[in-house]
Order: sequence, then structure tokens, then C-alpha cells
Amino acid sequence: MCGICGYISRKNISLDQLRNMNDTMYHRGPDDSGAEIYEMSGGWQVGFAQRRLSILDLSALGHQPMHSPDRRISVVYNGEIYNYLELKEELADYPFRSNCDTEVIIAAYLKWGIRCVERFNGMFAIALYDRDTQEIYLIRDRIGKKPLYYWYEDGNLVFASELKPIMKCPEFRGEIERRVLSRYLFQQYINAPESIYQRVYKLEPGGILRFSEGEIKTWKYWDVKKVYHEALQDLTDYEDAKEELKETLKKAVKARMIADVPLGSFLSGGYDSSLVTAMAQECSESPVKTFSIGFHEEKYNEAKYAKAVADYLGTNHTELYIGEQDMFDMVESIPTYYDEPFADSSEIATMMVSKLAREHVTVALSGDGGDEFFCGYNIYKNVAQAQKLDLLGGMVHGICSLPGLKQAGIEEKLPFRVRVIAGNREKESKTQFGAGNYLVRAKAMVKEAGQSGQLSEQMKPLPVHYLIESQYNVKDWQVRRMLLDMDTYLPGDILCKVDRASMKYSLESRCPILDTGVMELSFKIPHAYKYTNGDKKHILKDIAYDYIPRNLLDRPKVGFGVPLDKWLRGPLKEQLLDYSSYDFLARQDIFDAGYVSDMIGKYVKTGDAGPATGANYSKLAWSFFVFQQWYQKYCG
Repeated sequence: MCGICGYISRKNISLDQLRNMNDTMYHRGPDDSGAEIYEMSGGWQVGFAQRRLSILDLSALGHQPMHSPDRRISVVYNGEIYNYLELKEELADYPFRSNCDTEVIIAAYLKWGIRCVERFNGMFAIALYDRDTQEIYLIRDRIGKKPLYYWYEDGNLVFASELKPIMKCPEFRGEIERRVLSRYLFQQYINAPESIYQRVYKLEPGGILRFSEGEIKTWKYWDVKKVYHEALQDLTDYEDAKEELKETLKKAVKARMIADVPLGSFLSGGYDSSLVTAMAQECSESPVKTFSIGFHEEKYNEAKYAKAVADYLGTNHTELYIGEQDMFDMVESIPTYYDEPFADSSEIATMMVSKLAREHVTVALSGDGGDEFFCGYNIYKNVAQAQKLDLLGGMVHGICSLPGLKQAGIEEKLPFRVRVIAGNREKESKTQFGAGNYLVRAKAMVKEAGQSGQLSEQMKPLPVHYLIESQYNVKDWQVRRMLLDMDTYLPGDILCKVDRASMKYSLESRCPILDTGVMELSFKIPHAYKYTNGDKKHILKDIAYDYIPRNLLDRPKVGFGVPLDKWLRGPLKEQLLDYSSYDFLARQDIFDAGYVSDMIGKYVKTGDAGPATGANYSKLAWSFFVFQQWYQKYCG
């Protein structure tokens, strides 16, 4: 687990400048660092750098950049290849010097070429230089657990695990990509391939980029929709499916317990983290170290459930109870470690549990991925209901669109749930229905590109929703939304949140449910085994019951709640008003100054952003606040 950065350029970037870029990620790898510059044909210069968090082979033999014996191949790499020992056996003719997975990447490439990545099971961001072909490859893991940004302009390429090294690169202008802002305000994150900056992109999950003679080409070696449709749902016997999933999960957990440093597990007391912890405990020769955050507010507190599971399993459990001030104190650090705007407020709790775990271990297992791959979110139940009502909703919308009724605004007077179903007419976003006012306001807040003299096809705002649902070619809305979340919400929000929060404290987070075998097996399991008679995540729960009594797991999900409205209209009020003042916004020239200053002013006074509709706009105001906080740090 590390941070990587580098460049391919005809411009002179010194070794000291490369080291400065690399050292912006000290928190990702405090144990070691390396930076080297190579000459490439055609006048190109290549710089590779890495910050190392030592997990496997703690010796100097794991130092990066790492090279093949003949120096044909150079690699910098962030992540873990969990099946590296099996691959090493297949590569026995290679003269291995270390016991780390980085060297396996080099050996695998020399034997199988770039398609070697199809054999890797893990989380990774890799940069590889092949001197024979004079090509550079950037590679990202299948589901996007590890981040990888790149800036491409005028034939020059700069890459990094985070944006900070790119920001530090000479001649980087840092022009904000306005196209993403409305979507960010609504979704609260920026999904690949876009980033907050123009000409800076995230390599998509399962993606490969090849740089050759100043030109780049990208493609995907693993794609959610392709893998889903190629999978044969042949596990038609429930007990067979359950047993195969159980064994595959156990194998995934066991592989993630290989480390030369202390290892533990996040434990919330929910199904996913409890199941992962139970399997880890089964594999371990000593009690697994487990970590939970508790809240003094009883309605948010799940720590007591986590402790009950820990006591039953016999883990070495540590919990920390925190108050509102503890959470509030984390707000200021958000833009430092989430170096583009990111407004999922659960990042605060994730940072806190990561800090707690890092005091005892260097690696922590998590239960991420269970909801997306096994139908666990409440939205999936709502989506199933919406599909049943869609025809009726279309009829209501049609009636309300009749001239006289439309003029009278009848549809807007319908009950909220009816209005949502009736208004859900966009074919490409059928599963993304919600409060229309949020969508309208997110669009209206951002100043139109034409007002800044930048009107062009490339500057048209991205739609707030992801208008891509037809590409999944799935009639079942529930399955379609799950696939969409695997492409967007999971890598763009959940995995980004955990990566930045854990790496803030130099902690490696490993996700067994996102194992290649588990993900691909999930597509072979009939959907009816995941969502059974309204029971979400049915088959995964059933496996958890084999380890932990039902009464310790079956309860309504509490979730983590940050008091955003209380903060934004309380201790953060003056800062929010400064950020939304007409004069500040006019100088900034990003947002519609009149609209936003009026909207935020009304929100601060009443909790509403417009007429007294009863809607609370704290999430939208929080997205705006986080952007401005980020802007002040990096652009102000």
C-alpha cells in the first residue's frame, strides 16, 4: 500500500521536483520513498516515484521503483496482489530476489505481456515502463479500489495516486472543470473519468492506459456490464450457491490476512463486517483485533451491537466513543486528504475509526461491497416498487400534462411519492428518481459556461443523473441500479471515502467481498437469492447466520448521521455565509452569485432554500460548503 506518481514529458522536470511531488503523499507511505528519471526515445523523459507503506517483505528488497534484472521493465505500484504466491509458482523461471508482490508484476508482464493484469486478483494502481517497446502503461484494479489520476496535455502525461502531486507539477494551471459541478453538488462526489480539473482524469476501474510516442489509448480489461452478461446464472440450487459463495468468501478473507505487519478488522456489527470478521477469526491462530466507533447519541450508536458480535466471536475488541465535537474537529482536514471536493459526510466517521485502528494495526479488513453486489441498500427496495408503479406513473404524468391541468400545475400539487413516480420519465435514469427540487437547484447554482465566455461542446454541463442505464441492457430495475452503483457510487464514493480516510493514517484497508472471485460469482447467483420476498442481501445474511446468531444481527440499520443542518446553521454558519456572499461569488465566477447567495441565505434562516415546502437542503448546502472549503485551500 503506497502512493505513486510520475510523468512522461519532453519538458524538463528535475529529480527534486519529482521528489516534491511524491512527498505530498507522505501519509500514503511513510516507510520509504524512491524517485528516478529515465530517458526514453523521441526526446521523452520518464519520471517514476513512490511512497511506501511496507506490508509485504519489509526489507529494502521491496523498494520502488523496482526493475527487472536486465532493467527492461520498471514499475511503481500501489496496492496488493492477493494471489501473488500462486502466480509466483507459475513464474518459477524468473530469478526472484524479494518476497513482495511488486516483483511478481514484473515477472508476469515479461511472461504474459499486458494481459497479465487479467490474472491479478487484488487492488492496485500500476505504472509500468517497457524499454523494449518504449511504452508506458497505467493500470487500475477491476472495481476501482485504488485511485489513479492522470493529466494529459500537449502530448505530456503526469499521473498520481492523488491530485496533490499533479497540482505540484511545474506548469500545472489547475483550471476547474465546470462541467462536473452540478453533478457533484447533487451526487456529492466526482465519478471517473472526470475530475475537478480540466484535462485531468481518473483512470476508470478495470482500465488500462497506454502511452506511446506522445499518444494515449485507454481500454477496459474488466467491465461490470460485460462480466455480468457473460456470467451464466447456473447456480440454480440455493444450497449449492450458498456453499460456493461461502467457500469463495473464506478464501478471499484468508488471502487478505497475509501480511508482515499487524492486521485487524473494522466491525460495525452489521452483516458484512460481522461476516468478514467471523471468517477472519476462523482463519486466525489468535483473536483478531476489531475496531468500532460509538456515539453518545443513542439513536446513532451501533457500537453496542458490534461489541456483542465481538464478544460472541471472541475477538480482541477496541471501541472508542466520540461526541459531536470530535466529529466537528475533523471537518477542517477534509480538503487536505480528499484533495478534490468530496461531500459524503460519513467520511468523518471513517477517518475516526481508521485513526483508532492505526494505533494498533497497519492493515484492516472491511465489509465494503456487500450492498452493491448482494442487493443491500434501501434504494433497491424502492426501485422495485417504482418499476411496478411506472406504468401508472406515466398515465398520471400524461393526464397532468393536458393543457388546462398543466397550466394549473396539478402535478406539482400531488403527494411527494406520487409526484416522484409520475415525473420519472427519463428512460436513461429510471432507477435514479428522487426529489426534483434538489436536481433543479443543483443545476441552477452553477454559472452557465457561456456567461464566462467559454461556451463550447466540451463545456456543456454533465447531466446531474447518469444517463447511461440503457447500456446495461437489463429490464429488472433493481439489477440495473445495482450495476449502475458498481460503476459509479461504489468506486466514486464508497471506495474513495475509505481509501482517503484510511491512508490519512497510513492504514491499509482490504475488502474481501470485492475479491475478483466473489464479484464474478455474485453474477452467477440468481438475483432471487439476493432479494427474496423483500429480504435484501438474503444469501449473504444466510451465510452470516452460520457464524453468528440471528438475534445479534437482525435489526434495523441505524447508519451514521452527521448533524449537518445543526453545523451549517450553527458553528459553520458564518463561514457558509462568507462562502455564499454575492461579492465573493462574483469574484469567484463559478456559481450564479445572485441565485446561490439568496438560496443559502434562506437556508441558513429557515432550513429551506426557497418557499416553505418543508424540504431541508442541508446536503446540498454541505456539498457547496465542502467545495468552497476545497477551493480556499487549493485555488484561493
